[in-house]
Amino acid sequence: MFNLFKSITDDPRVKQLGPGLITGAADDDPSGIATYSQAGAQFGYSMLWTLLFTYPLMVGIQMVSARLGCITGRGLAANVKTVFPRSVLYGIVGLLLIANIINIAADIAAMGEALRLLLGGWAHLYSVAFGVLCLGLQVFLRYATYVRYLKWLTLALLSYVAVIFTIHVNWGAVLTEVVMPRLQLDHNTITMIVAVFGTTISPYLFFWQAAQEMEDLRAVTARNGGGSLLPYAEEAARKHLRRIRWDTYIGMGFSNLIAFFIILSTAATLHAAGIVDIQTSAQAAEALRPLGGQTTFLLFSLGIIGTGMLAVPVLAGSAAYAVSESFDWQSGLDMKVHEALEFYGIIAVATVGGVALTFTHLDPVRALVWSAEINGVIAVPIMAIMMLLAAREDVMGRFVIRPKLRRLGWVATAVMAVTVVAMFVTT
Repeated sequence: MFNLFKSITDDPRVKQLGPGLITGAADDDPSGIATYSQAGAQFGYSMLWTLLFTYPLMVGIQMVSARLGCITGRGLAANVKTVFPRSVLYGIVGLLLIANIINIAADIAAMGEALRLLLGGWAHLYSVAFGVLCLGLQVFLRYATYVRYLKWLTLALLSYVAVIFTIHVNWGAVLTEVVMPRLQLDHNTITMIVAVFGTTISPYLFFWQAAQEMEDLRAVTARNGGGSLLPYAEEAARKHLRRIRWDTYIGMGFSNLIAFFIILSTAATLHAAGIVDIQTSAQAAEALRPLGGQTTFLLFSLGIIGTGMLAVPVLAGSAAYAVSESFDWQSGLDMKVHEALEFYGIIAVATVGGVALTFTHLDPVRALVWSAEINGVIAVPIMAIMMLLAAREDVMGRFVIRPKLRRLGWVATAVMAVTVVAMFVTT
């Protein structure tokens, strides 16, 4: 077993996994788990098709954001600033910051509640501890070490795969519902589809993956003797674009696979038992205990904590990159605090702000709704802007996106636009 594991981890293709894998795994944060749990509990297997439908859309738009960071050597906000008015940039970044802080609050609250279910005690105290830990890791760890830890944290999501082996699943019904879902397109169904789409395709993921490609470029520059941060030479750029393609396919596939298993596990247990009203991920874990047993409960709870530890730094970090690039501040997880004081200050504000919100009377369910609404609203213009940037020769040079990726990106943008309209109409 050890030799098999070592052979897998030593595979060059596995070692190349990074920004795409971490981005995809961070998409399944505790608030996302709550959404998927609610989908499974309320609609059973009938929502599984959404994960198959969104996979190519996720791949397309995340590949565009990654290519922008890789080819230009700049983050997404910096690229937006070079072409579009500052008013557009500040509006998008401001909304992103608000949405991320609310999302951090919901995630940290869920982590604290999950640990309370496991150990007892005070959930708020655990939330503070998680917030301090996430902040400390980002501030005091070097980028290469930090990314290595994030890669290992993605394994926490495998707990949702393990859950399936502890419960009974009617696989015939699963296959039927995936191929021919039985859905009535009423208010509740449309709202849930919008929630799943909005949870799966989120703006903070665009900013994070572009920034991580920029960080990788910075690391390569440092290894080659330092100097100014320049995009890759043509031959090296093509090599990295191939790596981005592999990384993004795997990362987004991993993300949607885990989401698929979360819906599947809650559909096979909660929905089958008539429990259809699940509002938080911790509530889903607690409801699973009498139905799936202690092992199922333990795996589900540990998954919430593990993915929260992965997602909170991504949420805070993506906000910090966006704000810092908007104001030409130094940014980068490979920098020391005194070298990028404003960048780390934004990370601290976002993380501490999220922790502080858990002590208010903010309804965690309402927080998730607000975050999803803001993310849905800003996702469409950001995706459109990304598509326009990636097609410009003055931005991408000879590496403008090809027609196939361009069509896929615009389809993803159109689908998100339809979901936003549907969200407002159903609201």
